[in-house]
Amino acid sequence: MAQDYYATLGVGRDASAEELKKAYRKLARQYHPDVNDAPDASDRFKELTLAYEVLSDPAKRQTYDRGGDPLRGGGGGNFGGSQGFHFEDIMDAFFGQNAQRGPRPRQQRGQDALLRLNIDLAEAAFGVTHEIKVDTAVTCPRCEGSGAANGSQPETCRTCHGHGDVQHVQRSLLGDIRTSRPCPTCHGFGSVIPDPCAECAGEGRVRSRRSISVTIPPGVDQGTRIQLGGEGEVGPGGGPAGDLYLEVNVARHPVFQRKGDQLFCQITLPMTAAALGTHLDLPTLEADVPDSAEDERTVELDVAPGTQSGDTIAIKGFGVPRLRGSGRGDLLVQVVVETPSRLDDQQRALLEQLATLRDEERPEAAMAGHHKGVFGKIKDAFK
Repeated sequence: MAQDYYATLGVGRDASAEELKKAYRKLARQYHPDVNDAPDASDRFKELTLAYEVLSDPAKRQTYDRGGDPLRGGGGGNFGGSQGFHFEDIMDAFFGQNAQRGPRPRQQRGQDALLRLNIDLAEAAFGVTHEIKVDTAVTCPRCEGSGAANGSQPETCRTCHGHGDVQHVQRSLLGDIRTSRPCPTCHGFGSVIPDPCAECAGEGRVRSRRSISVTIPPGVDQGTRIQLGGEGEVGPGGGPAGDLYLEVNVARHPVFQRKGDQLFCQITLPMTAAALGTHLDLPTLEADVPDSAEDERTVELDVAPGTQSGDTIAIKGFGVPRLRGSGRGDLLVQVVVETPSRLDDQQRALLEQLATLRDEERPEAAMAGHHKGVFGKIKDAFK
């Protein structure tokens, strides 16, 4: 016999199947025409493939060891016969596994669901528990997720015989190239449901509206997402449910604005109060919470004499609780000084007298270096 298959693969006659596979894998990568442009690479690769075809088949190897012709009637010499070396054999030699995928399970994890939840600013700041309605897929109550009618059960697919995929053969220079595709009859499951459940049509799940209780933690902000494990869509075949994500949408407040864990509001004072100073009872965000304590609904604000329009007063600890931490931010109050637009004769006379006393009948204007926005002034308040 012209070719010594053991010598071609570089192994001894007592080589194991695993040793043959490793030897062929190494040499085939070296001489494959796609990676080796030597003139004899293609012929060398065919010799390696033929040697591995013979020695990897126990029957052919036994015939060869006895001096017989292992390819007689097989047409293996041209790599094109019905008993030739198939593409999945090469894949198995390279990757150590067969190309078939096998049947996929009917039970699969369900998709995640997203729901937007509208809450007000006080609920976002202090937390709240809401009862919400969720419309998702749930396990079919009639078949309990099996998809089969009562008294019936899935049967092995007659097309793929339970493998879940079918093979297609295409001739090539290297022999028959086999590719696997999901079975068109069972869609890759390996089984069919001859008598599907009337409630879910064999899906194993149905859509249903249900109520769940959701606790929103204190300190959430616009766009915060809260994950509820296992509250999403139930999977096909009654598979485990995905997760439900709640995206928080915080409504605008008529008085307070929020930036991070700080609250901001404005108050308007007459110029006399700003000049002389005053004390105010300022409503807090707790006033929007029905069961809050009475002494938490207001806070005393001290306006110092000479307060200017645009000045910001910080009230510590009356902002928003921190979502991932302890304590609260601050409440920042911006003062707007109101100038009277209508004066009677007595008021005008008094103001003219005050201007005379302060030598302000003809004041000189002071040019400001630049104008600061609202949050710029808030930033200065912290300094």
